[in-house]
Amino acid sequence: MSTKNIYILGIESSCDDTSAAVICNGKVLSNIVANQEIHAKYGGVVPELASRAHQQNIVPVVQQAIEQAGITKEDLNSIAFTRGPGLMGSLLVGTSFAKSLALGLNIPLIDVNHMQAHILAHFIKEEGCKIPPFPFICLTISGGHTQIVKITDHFEMEILGETIDDAVGEAFDKSAKILGLPYPGGPLIDKYAQLGNPKAFKFTKPKVGELDFSFSGLKTGILYFIQRNVKENPNFIKENLHDICASIQFTIIEILMEKLKNAVKHTNIKHIAIAGGVSANSEIRKRLQLAEKHWGWTTYVPNFEYTTDNAAMIAITGYLKYLNKNYADVFVTAKARLKVTE
Repeated sequence: MSTKNIYILGIESSCDDTSAAVICNGKVLSNIVANQEIHAKYGGVVPELASRAHQQNIVPVVQQAIEQAGITKEDLNSIAFTRGPGLMGSLLVGTSFAKSLALGLNIPLIDVNHMQAHILAHFIKEEGCKIPPFPFICLTISGGHTQIVKITDHFEMEILGETIDDAVGEAFDKSAKILGLPYPGGPLIDKYAQLGNPKAFKFTKPKVGELDFSFSGLKTGILYFIQRNVKENPNFIKENLHDICASIQFTIIEILMEKLKNAVKHTNIKHIAIAGGVSANSEIRKRLQLAEKHWGWTTYVPNFEYTTDNAAMIAITGYLKYLNKNYADVFVTAKARLKVTE
């Protein structure tokens, strides 16, 4: 008896990347991402420019995803799209397109919570990748979010701790901006940190609750540190760039690991996953591998292409919802603010 193939088209347009993916029974057939380089000269994402670029990119990106998957749009069983959270103008482009295509093909429409999708990317069927068992803890780290979430089922999630101000991705990017590095600066800090001494400079860690995060004070501390030293030596950044980056990264990753250890202590759950764009950081991946040896954790790290905003994670979430017939109606609306538990 043959299993019927279920094809899900995922559409992601929450920020500045337009992405479309097709999965079949949980396996990725295509995952196309169109980046928007225009934002680099502004030092951050400009919402109006982002939504315009989505309008230009969405049709060719979806077409390419379907062609690369080796199917036609008539083979699709459902269309999943990012409802939120994100930039409203960007979300509206994906939402409107997904509604129109679903109506035209007369197939179910599925709305996806972007934050849930980051976590559920772990359920993409990939050779050599472990799928976490329930319950597990996920550290979701990105430019807009920093959370520790307890997952007891695909759509049963509880926030254990979260940031009270800046997200970890912002801490990396804003620190990079202070150092005069181009946007996005987080990956550059990671790159230069590998050539420096992580204990060359000491930065004060913010004191907040056991499971919550705060990066605003750290960012300010880094700013004052740089201003003070540049005043004494105008070449300070240039002469110490690698050590500065290594020290900043060491401090940020230490904060993340301390909170994770507290979460394990509180829940006694030792299956630990990471998700979101910052999970591509080499140091957090290395520290999680060490945690397996030192503390007996089992860690789950997604493939690099599923860490940043991508439609494969939207498609796998749509697939899991499709199996439960958890469809959206045509009146569903985009929502800029959406908690992972919604």
